Amino acid sequence: MAGASHYTLPVPDLPGAKLLIVVAPYYRDIADDLVAGACAVIEDAGAVAEVIEVPGALEVPTAIGLAHRSARYDGFVALGCVIRGETTHYETVCNDSSRAIQLLGLEGVCIGNGILTVEDYEQAAVRAAPDEQNKGGGAAAAALHLIALKRRFA
Repeated sequence: MAGASHYTLPVPDLPGAKLLIVVAPYYRDIADDLVAGACAVIEDAGAVAEVIEVPGALEVPTAIGLAHRSARYDGFVALGCVIRGETTHYETVCNDSSRAIQLLGLEGVCIGNGILTVEDYEQAAVRAAPDEQNKGGGAAAAALHLIALKRRFA
């Protein structure tokens, strides 16, 4: 239910952890807000982030897969925005990008998924704003939690 309160786990401190933020800047202002939210959470955790851009949401998981194989990063933050249009392309992009990210996660890649899937621009703006729902920060927090969990089980 929208507006219901929810519990958020405290973000772990992970000094020295290195994250790669992969963003599809199709809607530049939304993407910039998502990145700002993610960077703030990562910085607060004592970790560091690098940002790269890819053409669209479908390329985000591919870029993460390539970067993961480099073994240069502890975790990843997937960011972008898909707004419903008049065709079924929306479902394809939403489902395929999400599925690919989930499959990487099941292989042990620490990913926070912050690719927004919304009905209109206004919904995206509220979810992206660092001072509102801060979904970029939430995705970064998810990645940090998974990094901490992976280290615990290592």
